[in-house]
Amino acid sequence: MATGGDAGNVDAIYRAEARRVFATLVRLLHDFDLAEEALHDAFIAAAEQWPRDGFPSNPRAWLVSAGRFKAIDRLRRKARFEAAGEDLAMLIEERAEATETGAVEDDRLRLIFTCCHPALGSDAQVAMTLREVYGLTTEEIARAFLVRPPAIAQRIVRAKAKIRDDRIPFAVPEGDDLGERLEAVLRVIYLVFNEGYAASSGASLTRPDLSAEAVRLGRMLAGLLPDPEALGLLGLMLLQESRRAARVSGDGDLVLLADQDRSLWDRAMIAEGTALVARAMATRTIGVYTLQAAIAAVHAKAPDAGATDWAGIVRLYDILARADPAPVVALNRAVAVTMRDGPAAGLALIDDLLAGGDLAGFHLAHSARAGSAALRRRAPPTGGRWRWSARNRSGASSPAASPNSARLDPRPCRAPARRGWPSGGGARRSDRRGRGRRGSATSRRYWRAQRRAPAPFRARWSP
Repeated sequence: MATGGDAGNVDAIYRAEARRVFATLVRLLHDFDLAEEALHDAFIAAAEQWPRDGFPSNPRAWLVSAGRFKAIDRLRRKARFEAAGEDLAMLIEERAEATETGAVEDDRLRLIFTCCHPALGSDAQVAMTLREVYGLTTEEIARAFLVRPPAIAQRIVRAKAKIRDDRIPFAVPEGDDLGERLEAVLRVIYLVFNEGYAASSGASLTRPDLSAEAVRLGRMLAGLLPDPEALGLLGLMLLQESRRAARVSGDGDLVLLADQDRSLWDRAMIAEGTALVARAMATRTIGVYTLQAAIAAVHAKAPDAGATDWAGIVRLYDILARADPAPVVALNRAVAVTMRDGPAAGLALIDDLLAGGDLAGFHLAHSARAGSAALRRRAPPTGGRWRWSARNRSGASSPAASPNSARLDPRPCRAPARRGWPSGGGARRSDRRGRGRRGSATSRRYWRAQRRAPAPFRARWSP
């Protein structure tokens, strides 16, 4: 036993290990509520014993063991009133003995496959995974779904009852079942990554712990089942995560892609992500995650924003739009067309999308239109291919930081620094306050919209 430690150390271990311990307890106990109670009992015991007796060399194993014994004690106390209690206690001991000596795949991965069982609805799968695997609160999940917390709570309760009543196994499926369940698991892992990449609540713009855990599980899944889309998702997450150090300024504001210091990007992650994209593309079985990763790889290869291969990005979006004909994908493509052909071409596409009605309530569509319109008003009369240097004649930032900002850096929780867009770096003070120029109303709507965002869109609004 190690010596020393205090309540702060216990808190740190709780933040790092609680959900892993919980996942193992669910496997052993086959009961979500009992596992939650056992988890809390184990940490209460740790808070009492560790500062006094010293910290164990393997805190996670200690907590699992303590939680299991606490659960057995609970069941044996219940056995005085229910005949099945003692049988359940003995069954838990047998499960522990059967798995402690063998190789066991990660219990959090087991739990994700359980929460993503096809017997559960799509919304229930996501809510269960966010709550039970990653420990998000009901309120945080409700904000991500744009619904009231009681609705999420009921969704989770019904899903737990379904797992219990249908005796859904706590195991990673095998053979054909594994492939059939893969799509739901990939979707949930990417949703969790996006919650870490652009947090839906809290003071911080990001939650690195969630992103890191999503990457870890993505690695494990790609090793367990080297499916092209599993490789593509892992590559996509690595390419996005590689920019973390450059995404937030010292003042806590989001830094858009064109304004990021690319020397801060993690080149090892970029190399690994790009290699995974190449592996996935080589299979000729190309899915939406692989295509998004390929787009992210094009951005990662550019030494600066002005060198971005927008023609290549448009071609990739053309393929992605056929694989996933969603309005948000079409909007992303329109932004890329703006960067390749100029704001007039992109503005026409965005107007067509807004006229269709599917994106009428999506604030990023309106901000993209505002950016394209502002660029069109400032467009130099070149009469040829649209070109931009780091700064245009008005002194505004490169347009890559504006109309493309929503896609390249998903939803900021607060307004980014107003560096010249959409009102322009050389605009009068009255313009930036929403008065004066013709585009000021659009400017006001843009900055108001940047303070809120529907998180469910983020899984498709990838940088």
